[in-house]
Amino acid sequence: MTFRPSNSNEYALGSAEAEQERPIRQAAWLTAHTERFFRRAGIRTGQRVLDLGSGVGDVSLIAAGLVGPSGEVVGAERDTQAVARATARMHDLGLKQVRFTKTDVADLSTEKPFDAAVGRYILMFLRDPVAVLRDVARNVKPGGVIAFQEPCWKSFLQACEPLPLWRAGAALMVETFHRTGTNTRMGAELSSAFLSAGLPEPETQTDTLVGAERWMADVLQSLAPRAQALEISFSAVGDLSTLYPRLVEEAAFRRVAAPLPAMVGAWVQKPAT
Repeated sequence: MTFRPSNSNEYALGSAEAEQERPIRQAAWLTAHTERFFRRAGIRTGQRVLDLGSGVGDVSLIAAGLVGPSGEVVGAERDTQAVARATARMHDLGLKQVRFTKTDVADLSTEKPFDAAVGRYILMFLRDPVAVLRDVARNVKPGGVIAFQEPCWKSFLQACEPLPLWRAGAALMVETFHRTGTNTRMGAELSSAFLSAGLPEPETQTDTLVGAERWMADVLQSLAPRAQALEISFSAVGDLSTLYPRLVEEAAFRRVAAPLPAMVGAWVQKPAT
């Protein structure tokens, strides 16, 4: 598989050690949704699965549980530290069917086709996700599965409107993401991206997420170095070290759940011909 050169935008969240911990915490409230999504899409025992943008291995871990010891999961990740962390996690869990390769999606190559290609929160960071989907499809077996989940921020931004601190934090996230090339609308654009890549119209589902009050504080902490380099001021949210309890307090005072972006999933089976 060969992806188009320079397809990855700058990863605004960075690669500090704290950023490796954030997706592990995030996985606690995403795992059940992704596992149900993968099962519905057709990920099953014995398959060979490619996990694009595998990070520290949380999606690969889900896939490994579905394909079992007779299957194989290959995680593709460009950050060396994330690959090392993911590899160590799988070793500690005794999951020999999972391996990771350090590569940008622009440079990933393999000779053996996959039964499925999956990803979570990866297409939003790519300059040309349609080209990636097209190349992925060429390297998935006929009848194989292509399944991705991406965030949709529309309802999240609406939910933040009556909450001044949440609204300010959301605006800072959106600005930093947009200025580094991240597409916060990717979830809403998944179906059109699949179609533009020459795939059949995908089945879709939208999951409403709850129970992750730390999410905004964690993301802003990871974004802060890049925002500073871009001269984006975080003064509107105050001290980041105390942001989490202040966000919780504001939501509790208004008697609303902590807002979160919805997660949109789209999947297809590659046509046999």
